[in-house]
Amino acid sequence: MSVPFAFGGVILIWSTTPLAIKWSSEGPGFLFGVASRMVLGALLCVALMALLRQRLPLHKRALQTYTAAGLAVYGAMLSVYWGAQFIPSGLVSVIFGLTPLVTGLLAMQWLNDEPFGIEQFGGSIAGVIGLAIIFNTSLSHDEIAIQGIVAVLASVLLHSISSVGVKHRGYDIPALAITTGGLLFSAPLYLVTWAVVDQATLPADIPVRAGLSIIYLGVFGSVLGFVMFFYILRHMQAGRVALVTLVTPVIALLIGQAFNNEAANQQVITGTALILLGLVLYQWQDLRAIARPAVDNSNPE
Repeated sequence: MSVPFAFGGVILIWSTTPLAIKWSSEGPGFLFGVASRMVLGALLCVALMALLRQRLPLHKRALQTYTAAGLAVYGAMLSVYWGAQFIPSGLVSVIFGLTPLVTGLLAMQWLNDEPFGIEQFGGSIAGVIGLAIIFNTSLSHDEIAIQGIVAVLASVLLHSISSVGVKHRGYDIPALAITTGGLLFSAPLYLVTWAVVDQATLPADIPVRAGLSIIYLGVFGSVLGFVMFFYILRHMQAGRVALVTLVTPVIALLIGQAFNNEAANQQVITGTALILLGLVLYQWQDLRAIARPAVDNSNPE
């Protein structure tokens, strides 16, 4: 699997995940939705490991890696599911756009990654300003609740800590093993949470859209999405991997508008434009490195 393919796959899956999360909670409730998704994902991962005849590493560093991955699978995802009850799906992804800045700062501190250059710093500022503009207009609507924003911001922090932890501990562990370990760590916690909060009560009726969303999230969101994410995490700097979350808000907003009637006004458009500008600036050095060989090869001299 090539890194660009995995990178694009993560963007596509993460762009559709917020709306699927919102739909999966309609009827059965968010705890049943997330618990069933993660249990399904864990079972699929175990089946894939057996099919590919891969063994799950169980040495100390591997267990530490699964714990770090579980922080995102359980803590970050539980926060997102809860917060998605109060804010539109597109804005869930938009708030997650803060992840590159948080992850980059943590990576500099814990992984000794290179400090932000002028372009990266300017890109982060542009992204944050764009998010602030979107926050400002979003908070003026009745459907937006402060607790939803706080929950997704908490998810950003947990996801960033998890990414840095996996990068630090799981540098030579296969992506499928990390995904399987993280899901096996998290699935029991979800079942316990569901049992304590909802008394493990099965929903009387699961709407078709909610059921299909749970299956989609279990297969693509939990398995393929996490495998691709941990794969690119092994091959890219943690701060650059988090750039996915500067692309997905734009796509997620369009998807939410098209399929869930989530309006995007002029301020939202302005904010997303600034996020895109921030993305270009943040990756400016990499973009120049990609473009330079093409320029050099075009000149036979």
